[in-house]
This record gives sequence, structure tokens and C-alpha cells, in this order.
Amino acid sequence: MMFDAVPDENVGLEWEPCHQMSSLIDPIPQLRKWAHKVFHVHGKDATIAWDIVKEYGVHGPREFVWHRTPGFGDNNWADIITILRQNGYQGTIDIEGWHDPVYKAELEMTGQVHALRYLKQCRGGDFVPNPV
Repeated sequence: MMFDAVPDENVGLEWEPCHQMSSLIDPIPQLRKWAHKVFHVHGKDATIAWDIVKEYGVHGPREFVWHRTPGFGDNNWADIITILRQNGYQGTIDIEGWHDPVYKAELEMTGQVHALRYLKQCRGGDFVPNPV
């Protein structure tokens, strides 16, 4: 609806998979549909505790989803990067820290450095220029 209301090529999305996952929505089909309109990507993942969902449901007494640092969540970031690249995305993935329930406090930078290394591997490792 947004793109119909404002049919401008300069209107795009800031995409982040963890929010879809918090609603039990698979972010990959959404990304495939809208990748050509993604202008910015937040590197924030999520983990869904399906055992809790199956036992208590989504309105039960226990938390069932946690925002995570990339590399510790449920998303396959190699797939995400592939879809983005197939659709011409050349921007960054900005790691959004300070949300992970495990890699926090004294482990915050450990988690963020792990995420950086993990995302680099998902994109294919270090850049190697083609021979001339």
C-alpha cells in the first residue's frame, strides 16, 4: 500500500528479519518479494523457542522469542545476503547490538565481533579482486 500511495523510486525499506520472526512470520518470502525496495538492512536476528510455542502458545506465560545478534539466531544470513545481492543491493548490513540476551554486558563486544565475522563469511569471506 505504501508503494502504491507513493510510487517513487526513492521510497524504500529498512529491513530487519527479527521483527517478522517475533510475529512467527518467515522473513525470507517477504525479503524475496521486497528485496528490490530494500535501502538499508539491520543485522539483528531472532531465536524462536518452538517448544515453548507448542506447549504454551504465543499468549502463554513464557517468552518464546529473543532478539539475537547475527550468528546466534535462527536466520540463514547467507541466504539473506544472496537474495539481497540477486536484487542489486549494494548497501551495508549494520549490526544492531545491545539486544542479545546472552551476549550482553561484558560479552557485548564479543557478540558483535562474532556477528561481523559471521556476516563476512556469509557474504563469501574477504573480498578477493578478480585478476586483471
